[in-house]
Amino acid sequence: MSSIVLSASVRQNLLSLQSTASLLATTQNDLATGNKVNSALDDPTSYFTSAALNNRASDINNLLDSIGNGVQVLQAANTGITSLQSLVASAQSVANQVLQTPVGYSTKSSVSSAAVGGATANNLLGTGAGFTDATFAGATATGTVTAAFTNVSSTGTTAINNDDATPVAITAATLLVGTASSTSNDLATAITNGSTLVVNGTTITFSTATTSSTGSAASGFTIGIGAGSTASVATLLSDIDAITGSATASSVNGGKLVLQTGITSGLTVTGSGNALTELGLAAVTQARSGGAVSSATLAGTTLLSGTSSSAAGALTTGFTAGATLTVDGKTLTFVTGAAGANQVSTTGTVSDLLAAIDTASGSTTASSISGGAVVLHTGTINGTLSIASSDAAALTALGLTGGVTQAATGSAPALTGTTLSIGATGGGTATNIVFGTGTGQVSSLNQLNNALGGDNLQATIDPTGVITITTSNNAASSTIGAITGSATAAGQSFAGLTALAPVADPNAQATRTGLIAQYNNILQQIDTTSQDSSFNGINLLEGDTLNLTFDETGKSTLAIQGVTFNTAGLGLSTLTVGKDFLDSSSANSVLSSLSNVSTTLRSEASNLGSNLSIVQIRQDFSKNLINVLQTGASNLTLADTNEEAANSQALSTRQSIAVSALALANQSQQSVLQLLR
Repeated sequence: MSSIVLSASVRQNLLSLQSTASLLATTQNDLATGNKVNSALDDPTSYFTSAALNNRASDINNLLDSIGNGVQVLQAANTGITSLQSLVASAQSVANQVLQTPVGYSTKSSVSSAAVGGATANNLLGTGAGFTDATFAGATATGTVTAAFTNVSSTGTTAINNDDATPVAITAATLLVGTASSTSNDLATAITNGSTLVVNGTTITFSTATTSSTGSAASGFTIGIGAGSTASVATLLSDIDAITGSATASSVNGGKLVLQTGITSGLTVTGSGNALTELGLAAVTQARSGGAVSSATLAGTTLLSGTSSSAAGALTTGFTAGATLTVDGKTLTFVTGAAGANQVSTTGTVSDLLAAIDTASGSTTASSISGGAVVLHTGTINGTLSIASSDAAALTALGLTGGVTQAATGSAPALTGTTLSIGATGGGTATNIVFGTGTGQVSSLNQLNNALGGDNLQATIDPTGVITITTSNNAASSTIGAITGSATAAGQSFAGLTALAPVADPNAQATRTGLIAQYNNILQQIDTTSQDSSFNGINLLEGDTLNLTFDETGKSTLAIQGVTFNTAGLGLSTLTVGKDFLDSSSANSVLSSLSNVSTTLRSEASNLGSNLSIVQIRQDFSKNLINVLQTGASNLTLADTNEEAANSQALSTRQSIAVSALALANQSQQSVLQLLR
């Protein structure tokens, strides 16, 4: 109240007491809250700095959940890889069982040489002198032979130019130009459209609608006489010869046409229109001369002409289309026209037939004709010569009545200096071998097997010197590659060898089929295990990506790219019965793939472990950082309870002293009050 007047000492004591009470209240509040900064009014700088630190700690703490999930994702993937490694080990066990089961073939592909005289395992080169070529001489041929028919000709007259009746010399190039007049020395044939020549019953028709020659000796010809025609007199003569079968070509001689007859027929020419007269021809009827005889002398050029008569000195053997010769088990078939492989043309020569026989027998000496008789030779490596035919009469005509069976003598020649090449077998490396005792050459069975090993082959030798080459278990399902080289030449030990395909063993293949089923079941489990290795929707084994954030700003991140570890991603595929696990090579191929997969799994497990370590380190770092931030924030705001308790005690004491001081200050006024009493 303004009407009350206090002394200075009292006022001073009151102010001190108020200040002490205020400080005591603050201290008690600090003790009650545990903070020395409770609001921005207490200490703005510390308050807001502490709030920022606590906020950052809270943000990082929120990230710990996603980091923890990332750890679980990595652990799920690592668990999946561990299971996949176990499954791959099981698949390897199945493939290894294939290597331990019996070979899947009762007979493997193999070839055997002829016996090499004197050859042993320590000396494959041998001492053989070679085979003696077996020779067979037939009887003098007795087949029906035609006499030398006389080939006759018919000569026409000089053509007359229609325009001026001037004789015109015909040339092979004279054009058939229709009705147009021509210059001197040319033939204006004026052959009318549709005129014909009938040669030995076959019609040749002249037509202005044609510019060349069409047709055949069987169906007849059409010769063009129109403008721009490319036909000529030579064209006409060629068509006539085709019809008559003439062995001598018709020609132009002295400006006149000279027509020839075929040796098997005469020559008749008629016509319609003006073709005969315009070409200087009259109707022709000319017969051949001569007749058949029965004597014969066989020669290399004698035609194999079937049932038709042939030229002078020719032999009608009787071989017709479809007839066969069997030479050392190989069949030769007679065909009309050109001969292909293992064929002989019915219009070929005896020399052609002998060459075909030599090819089939592998003869190193050409068969021939001597004194009218066929002399056949055997292929030395085959050792025998046998000939039979479906046409016995034809054999008789060649002087080979009853067929041929003739054995060769001797032994296979020594191998020294010869070469043997075998193509790649079952994925192996092609082999090139030189037999001999020089550097890099082969002279013993061990050396031969060393050379063959890379091509999945192995060799043995029997007491007679026969060398047998067989596919190894690695390539039991394969056929030995092509065999070439000088050691395969006719007469050599490896001549004419062709490996047969292997023969499957049903029981062994059934066992391998069961192993294929087991293997494919394991692959299915690999797929399902890969699919199941996920956590919270993320599967690092199915190609998903794990994205982690480690700080509140989003700048510290880690992206872990997943892999595809199903069978396709690992490069594994299901096996097929009849194609896989057939032999050791196919099993080893699968084992090689599984080994690569195992290496891949281990590498990825190491990668996952490294990433898991990084994530766990960052997880621990974040936890420690939160503690640091919260401690820092606390250091800015938390009260020191010991200090505040001491302050409270001091302020209480101070308050008591202030109260006592105020009482002392009031004593003077009390003294005045005593006077008033």
